[in-house]
Amino acid sequence: MSLTLLTQSFPWYRYSKKLSNKIERPRNVGLFSQEESDARDMFFAEAIEGSVSEGNCVHLYWLVDKDDGIIVDARFQAFGQSALLGAAEAACELLIGKNYDQAKRITADLIDRQVRDKSEEPAFPRETFPHLNLVLGAIEIAAEKCYFIPFASNYTAPPVPGGLEMVDGGGYPGWIDLPLTKKIAVIEEVLDRDVRPYIALDAGGVHVLNLLNDKEVIISYSGSCTSCYSSIGTTLSYIQQVLRNKVSSSLTVTPNIDHLAT
Repeated sequence: MSLTLLTQSFPWYRYSKKLSNKIERPRNVGLFSQEESDARDMFFAEAIEGSVSEGNCVHLYWLVDKDDGIIVDARFQAFGQSALLGAAEAACELLIGKNYDQAKRITADLIDRQVRDKSEEPAFPRETFPHLNLVLGAIEIAAEKCYFIPFASNYTAPPVPGGLEMVDGGGYPGWIDLPLTKKIAVIEEVLDRDVRPYIALDAGGVHVLNLLNDKEVIISYSGSCTSCYSSIGTTLSYIQQVLRNKVSSSLTVTPNIDHLAT
């Protein structure tokens, strides 16, 4: 990792507005102590990545439920460039409510999506990716300290974020006149951008099987989604909401239940 990349400053106009706001007004900056964790009967996990001498260092603090591995609260301290502060803040928002196994699957792209103004425009300049990777490294270290904690036997939490904003509600321009192959390609593009990254947190996948009568999207699931109740509940509802918002309000989504484990 280049020291120059880690220590150079970045013009604020290249950040998204949401990212700039996170940097200026972070809500998760701070720390927990072992004593606080014990008082709340939580497992205390912390991790440090980078170093002050090299110009960038991030310190993560997690309170983890001992019964199911859920990260109940997350805070951070950071020394370095503004990009590191924004990445740590966005990551903490993603981490809270996830279990430590999901946390390990968080990617730089997913952190970026958390603070985008527009779904197709990155929030972080490409040169800041080393800072994002520092945060991901700290997440990996913290998650490894939680391996002894079992997951809840009835774990079915949906991987999609309940508070994800729906934007550009006009749908896809000229949707009604597109040929079938193009319509399926548009649906695949939206799933790639707005659904699959979140489902991947639970090692799951979603696939388009067909589009019937230009209105009914037939999908199948793979991986852990085949045994997750939310695949025919919360996750399914989220997929339909995204497609109606980004593609066409007339779309409905139907899962092929033959692919679901009983």
